[in-house]
Amino acid sequence: MDVKLLIDAIVRQTTVLIAQLSTAAGIRAPLAHVADQVFFELASEIEAQGVARKVAADMFGLALRSYQKKMQRLTESASARDKTLWEAVIEFLSQQGSATRERVVARFKRDSERDVAAVLSDLVAQGLVYSTGRGSGAIYGLSSDADRNRIVQTTRGEALESMLLLSLYRKAASRAELAAALSLEVSAIEPTLDALLAAGRVHDEDGRLRAETFLIPVGSEHGWEVAVFDHFSAVARAIAAKVQKGTLRSEASDLVGGATLTFEIDSGHKLEQEVQGLLGRVREEVNELWTRVAAENVARPLDEKNLRRVTFYFGQNLDDAEAGGRGEST
Repeated sequence: MDVKLLIDAIVRQTTVLIAQLSTAAGIRAPLAHVADQVFFELASEIEAQGVARKVAADMFGLALRSYQKKMQRLTESASARDKTLWEAVIEFLSQQGSATRERVVARFKRDSERDVAAVLSDLVAQGLVYSTGRGSGAIYGLSSDADRNRIVQTTRGEALESMLLLSLYRKAASRAELAAALSLEVSAIEPTLDALLAAGRVHDEDGRLRAETFLIPVGSEHGWEVAVFDHFSAVARAIAAKVQKGTLRSEASDLVGGATLTFEIDSGHKLEQEVQGLLGRVREEVNELWTRVAAENVARPLDEKNLRRVTFYFGQNLDDAEAGGRGEST
């Protein structure tokens, strides 16, 4: 098995997905942080798997010292210890009221000007910081609390609610743990979290928050981001679990794994409607089973010590003639 070819192919396909998400519905999501985020999270996960730091550095083609310096830079700003550059810039602008680009760059001179510019661009794009003017004389200032809260509510409201529910459905967490998992400040999630608690959709068990159910109905206009993430992560976790088992052979009795089938049909094909209606039929059957399981869980509460979660993922895509390909199962 050539793992490198597999990794390269997955990276290419993932970048296509990220590119499409970043321009979805006409938005232009900031991407300046993506490369560093990928490196940091990949390196952290590799180390969590028990790989020595020296070996991890070699996997990235870096000397150990260069690897350590890069990890440190991404963990905290070089100009403000114990803070990310993102947090440090916000704190500086909060203290100053406003500052020129030249002054901000000078304040964080131990960080690269490119990194500082990327952070400023990201903050402006998210509406947390305003900018007026151009070039080194451009002035940056922190948006008002009211403006920031309005931005969070209008751009993140429904998506944040869904993301909180999904996270707490998968794993109980404290407020601090939940905020860290979503790379947000606790203050950013508290209003939405308090509303979910008041509505009974999230429960507090001695400081551990838990969501009993998580569902985004078909046709919902909001929360699609979380539905996409949930499906993507379910596929990724299943593949990872299959790989960790040490065998990629499929058996009829498998509880972990997946299958991909491609049906080749043309307009007027005898089975065209049956094939294209497959997703709807499977969704209806799965939703009916999910409803019965949920009702049974209300009638007979689950034993938390023996809890098992079975995640079933499915999807469908329609390629035109140029896409090509043959039916295949794995």
